[in-house]
Amino acid sequence: MNQPLRFALNRMVAPRLTLPEFIELAVALKADAIEIRNDLEGVEIEDGTPPQEVRRLCAARGIQVLSINALYPFDLWNDERRAQALRLAAYARDCGARGLVLCPLNQLDDPRSVAERNAGLRTALTELATILREHGLLGFIEPLGFEECSLRRKRKAVEAVRAIGGLDVFRLVHDTFHHHLAGEQEFFPELTGLVHISGVEDRAVPLASIRDGHRVLVGKGDILGNRAQIETLLERGYSGYLSFEPFAESVHALADIRQALGASIDHLRHALA
Repeated sequence: MNQPLRFALNRMVAPRLTLPEFIELAVALKADAIEIRNDLEGVEIEDGTPPQEVRRLCAARGIQVLSINALYPFDLWNDERRAQALRLAAYARDCGARGLVLCPLNQLDDPRSVAERNAGLRTALTELATILREHGLLGFIEPLGFEECSLRRKRKAVEAVRAIGGLDVFRLVHDTFHHHLAGEQEFFPELTGLVHISGVEDRAVPLASIRDGHRVLVGKGDILGNRAQIETLLERGYSGYLSFEPFAESVHALADIRQALGASIDHLRHALA
């Protein structure tokens, strides 16, 4: 590898820290970018922090906001989703974020046919493209690898984006967890705008039963193939951020998240050297 790894921190890394503490964590790790979320109680955005305050705090420490994570379920387009998208887009613009993460419906009892899902996806992307252009944002589409998800693989997202003429405003999120769960073999580095990384080390759980709660920091015991996935992306031209996104309570409860993240960063740098 002939380029340095660029790390970022998703708010899910440390949901119990205040925003200033979270920013200082990124600074201490020499990670110059973060993602904030709209699904965590007690912190921004849910606590009412104005977007201008997020922008001010980040700018003061040289931190870029990559995204707000996430508009969900973006592919079920209706008046409620439009209003939600407009609120998030305005917040993203005002806090200085590059874009919005877009997550598809992940629900076992989705009654729609395949054709209806495909049509819904294209309708949503068409509507979102206008909103994103008006706000100067990118839309980061994140397929979820769970069997019940309406959009499991990146190929389907790429085909839909191309069909609606949205290559100017849409990018993919390559999530190493979801890529593995979906059994994906295809990579789209030229259309990838963001990479989410997390590891799973529990070998006793069947693949179909792995959920967000199993997602820890990437280490030697990882069974998702993070090293191989990242290596492939880098070799094929991806040069963006690798954003840590562990959901496991065992990570959130760590007494020293800085040390744990530092160890994971060192592991990845060594593995990809």
